[in-house]
Amino acid sequence: MRRAVCPGSFDPITNGHLDIIARASKLYDVVHVAVMINKSKQGLFTVDERIAMIREVTGEYGNVVVESHHGLLVDFCKERDIPAIVKGLRAVSDFDYELQMAQMNNGLSGVETLFVPTNPTYSFLSSSLVKEVAAWGGDVSHLLPDTVHRALVRRLAEKG
Repeated sequence: MRRAVCPGSFDPITNGHLDIIARASKLYDVVHVAVMINKSKQGLFTVDERIAMIREVTGEYGNVVVESHHGLLVDFCKERDIPAIVKGLRAVSDFDYELQMAQMNNGLSGVETLFVPTNPTYSFLSSSLVKEVAAWGGDVSHLLPDTVHRALVRRLAEKG
């Protein structure tokens, strides 16, 4: 069985993330989405909320498993016998960082990294940018799945 992981914080998941996951789901039998936990960062959504949103918007693919992980991504891969990491690249600047990570991950565990060029529609998109624009009242509805957009608007209103 061909298995891969798409890691990230997904706070929240965007259409750019979803595009990479959807494309990976066509290439692999099982795609694990690893919501990576960074205790030093305070997310807008809890890890459980992020997992629930990702499960909802990836449910149609039928081969996506969503889990959280605290620690090294290569340990997540080893524990689940996952030989490949799928990462989207938005720009050349992403490549510099991601290449270093790919080389480190490969050196630590032999896990390979597959880089997928981002759909040009989403080349500027990041969760941080979406949250910032939404917090200032900008319309980001076209950048997120509908249910995620509604959750974002609700959460920002609560934080008021």
